[in-house]
Order: sequence, then C-alpha cells, then structure tokens
Amino acid sequence: MFLPLCRRPSAMALARFQAAVSQGSLTDAISDVQQRTPESFHSHTLHITITGEPGSGKSSLINALRGLRAGDEGAAETGMLETVTETMAYRDPVLPGVTLWDLPGAGTSHFPLNTYCEQLSLGRFDFFLLVGSQRFRAAHAQLAREIQGMGKRFYFVRSKADMDLEASRRQRPSSYSEERILQEIREDCQRGLAAEGVGHPQVFVVSSWEPDSYDFPLLRQTLQKDLPGLKRLAFLLSLPAVASPIISQNKAALEGEIWKPALLSCLLAAIPLPGLAFLGTFFIFRKHLLRYYSRFGVDNRSLSALARQVGKPVEELKAVMSTLGPTPMMALRLLVDAVGFTVMAQECSWKRLPIFGAMVSGGAALLATYFMLWKGLASVADDTRRVLSKALEAEGKKSI
Repeated sequence: MFLPLCRRPSAMALARFQAAVSQGSLTDAISDVQQRTPESFHSHTLHITITGEPGSGKSSLINALRGLRAGDEGAAETGMLETVTETMAYRDPVLPGVTLWDLPGAGTSHFPLNTYCEQLSLGRFDFFLLVGSQRFRAAHAQLAREIQGMGKRFYFVRSKADMDLEASRRQRPSSYSEERILQEIREDCQRGLAAEGVGHPQVFVVSSWEPDSYDFPLLRQTLQKDLPGLKRLAFLLSLPAVASPIISQNKAALEGEIWKPALLSCLLAAIPLPGLAFLGTFFIFRKHLLRYYSRFGVDNRSLSALARQVGKPVEELKAVMSTLGPTPMMALRLLVDAVGFTVMAQECSWKRLPIFGAMVSGGAALLATYFMLWKGLASVADDTRRVLSKALEAEGKKSI
C-alpha cells in the first residue's frame, strides 16, 4: 500500500482551470497556466524519486543531499546489502517544497526489472534521479525508457566516483588523471542515454562520501536552478487528473439528454416511409455528435486554436483522438453497423403488418440512436482527456 503524495497546488489556479474545462474551453485552461509566473508554483510540492539498481548508493545519495551521514538521526538506512524494501519519504531541508523518495532497487527477486515501474507506481512521482554505479548498463537504459515514456524528466547520477578513481589510480598510477577519468565516465553515461533517445542528457558523477567534490555541488546547484521549472512541469502533469472528474460530470449531464433525440428517431422510424428512419437517425446522430465535440472543446475549430496555443501542429492533437469522428462517412459507417440492416428490414414488413412493423422499427431506432449517442459521447469525453493531456505535455516541455 502506497502513501498518498501530498500536493499543495494553488486553489485559485485549480479553480480557474476547472472552470475553463467545465465550459469546454481548453484554450482558456491552457492560457491560464501559461500566464502564471514561475514563483506561483512555489507552493507545489515536488516529489523526487531516487531509483536504480540495488547497491548503487541510492540511500547514501539521499543522505548526502540532506547533509546527513549514515547513523545520523533521520538518515536513510544504508549498507552493503539491499536495505530498502519499501518506499521511504524524506523532506529536503534545503530545497523548499521537495520530498525525496528512496525506492527499492530495480532488478531484485522482489522487484524484477520488467515489472518494477508497475509494482512501485512510478508514474505518481514527478522527477527522478536515476542512480548507477560502475559502467552504464541495460538496466539503466530500460529505466530511462520507462521514465521518458511517462513524460517525466530525470538526471543520471553516476555514484561512487571515489571508488572508481581509487581503482584507476592503483591500476595505472603512471597515467592517472582524475579529470580525464571523470570525463570518460560522463561520456560513457551520455552515450548510453543518447542511444535511448535522451536529448542532451544531464549526467553527474558524484561520491556521496565527498559531497563537496566532483559533480556533487553542481548537482545541487542544477536542482536549485531547475526547481521552478520542475514544479511547473509537475503541476501541468497533475492537471489531467484534475480535469477528468469535470469531464465526467459534463458527460453525465449530456447523457441525461440522450433520450430526447432517441425519442425523435423513434417517431421518425414509425412513419411508413422507406429510408426515412435511416436518414433521420443518421442526421440526428451526426448533429448531436458534432454538438458533443463542440461542447467539450475538441471540434476542428477549437483544436486549431489549442494547437496554436501550445505551439504544436493540429495533427499531433488529432492523432491521439479515436477513429470515431464527426465526419458524415464515419457516422454513416457506425450507423450501418448498428441499425441500418435492422431498420430497413423492418420497413419492408410494413406492407403486411404496418402497425407491428412501425413498432419494431421505432423501437429499433430508439435503442440504436440511444446506444450510438451514448457511445459517441463516451468517445468524445475520452478524446477530450487525451487531447488535454497531449496539450499539457507539449506545454510542459517548455518548463525546463
């Protein structure tokens, strides 16, 4: 069972965002976030996860970041064996609003690498320090891929630099160069990350036992500098969860009105005029589906405005939407699949049993129209969630 992550985003900012989503104006929702200053994200709690292989020095790194040594009061437990079996949270005493999370090592019998991210629900964290010792390995590459797949950012921290330097000094005392060896370590890690598609990877070579040496001061300074952007990015990535209940409420409100067009379709189908039920249902479905797209702010015009707002081609936003769209051909295909054959077959029976045929045709049209509109509305609501997430993701890339 995981501890809930405590967040304190601005209540006023969330209220404005929720109001814009409720009104079907995704551009206004994004615009409100864009207009916020970096200082306005100060109150947002940033959850930084320290992850990597067992024995890579994750807990020691947390202690060093907090200015503690093993055995100090409140320090993370360290040791030669894997000491962390569950997630542990530690407040950062220097960086405001930052919580450091110590995770079990990836690749143990309890936390296999292929299920590690799912077991520990890594998606709930905001930022990652991916820790590795010795050379860059396939496990580091897989974790980097997983983190990137979640739309999150990370630094790669190459730990135990003091041990590597000491080993090199003993092996090649005559050609030993601390600066050269540290640079070789950085380049090895950067090559490994670049091979995984990480652009401009940030690599820090540190020793938790010497927090004033190597890249440790730079790591702390970089975190301090990037903190406002990281908090903004975390805030943006938290917004889809905020918007989802609002979208569900709008969907529920529209569901309560579906019976009206369904009843109209039923009445049209009861008229013994061949083709009327088919055409009537088609136009009713198309009209209301277009209305749903407009109501949620994902119609063509709104999508174009949203794409301009976040500086992305509109095709990127449309690419995350389902195949169910408001075009006549798509609606026609869905209509034929759902009720076309049934309605037309019943219309042919009217000559012999006009009353019974009208009842059957009307009932079929009622059920089919209701089901299609219900399904179409659900599809539009899901599309709205995906489009909003994509737009926020695009905006989030501007944070750092």
